[in-house]
Amino acid sequence: MRAPLVVVAHGSRDPRSAEAIRALPLDARVSFLDLSEPLLTDVLRSLYAEGHRDAVVVPLLLGRAYHARVDLPALVREVPRLRVSIADVLGQDPLLETVALDHLRDAGADPDDPSLGVVLAAVGSSQAPANEAVTALARRWNSRYPMLVAPAFATAKPDVAAAIAKLRARGARRFAVASWFLAPGLLPDRIAAAARVAEPSVLLADSLAPDSRVADLVLARYHAALGCVSWAV
Repeated sequence: MRAPLVVVAHGSRDPRSAEAIRALPLDARVSFLDLSEPLLTDVLRSLYAEGHRDAVVVPLLLGRAYHARVDLPALVREVPRLRVSIADVLGQDPLLETVALDHLRDAGADPDDPSLGVVLAAVGSSQAPANEAVTALARRWNSRYPMLVAPAFATAKPDVAAAIAKLRARGARRFAVASWFLAPGLLPDRIAAAARVAEPSVLLADSLAPDSRVADLVLARYHAALGCVSWAV
């Protein structure tokens, strides 16, 4: 019997977030670390009760911060009788970059417009490497496209207002927000509200999910984990 695929997202008090995760076209058990149901531990226990002895957990996380490095392994250890392989996070995958750019274009922004200032908006973390990954993505976009790009975070610095001010100083005359959020929710709404205060005509791109390409990446992570010979217990 092939190990079941379990996807685990952060969870949110905003029901739109869980709805976007459940809308991914996947044959998978959906779970959450917190705030939404079912919780990961409940799903893993259910799988064991159904007779499964192995499972692959794919974290729907965009970085390797505290949730990926500490919280997730700790939760898996709470169900010791089920052998669980934890796949890599979705991370800074080129496929997600393409999704984010396509959603930016869908919002009416043109990456080939040198007068366009793009705020690359993400959650933010107390872990500097997690924020640096977003900053590095902004640098890649700056090197590849005429548009001007600056990172911003909902829970870290720089914030949206600072990013838009920086872009304006670099010569931007039109503005857009590219979403580096997996799903809609309270933090993306906070980003959108701050962007509208700083620039009322700002264009707002949708979150990455439930784009079917996110599901493709989840399956790639799942199959890569299946190829590993060691199992986390």
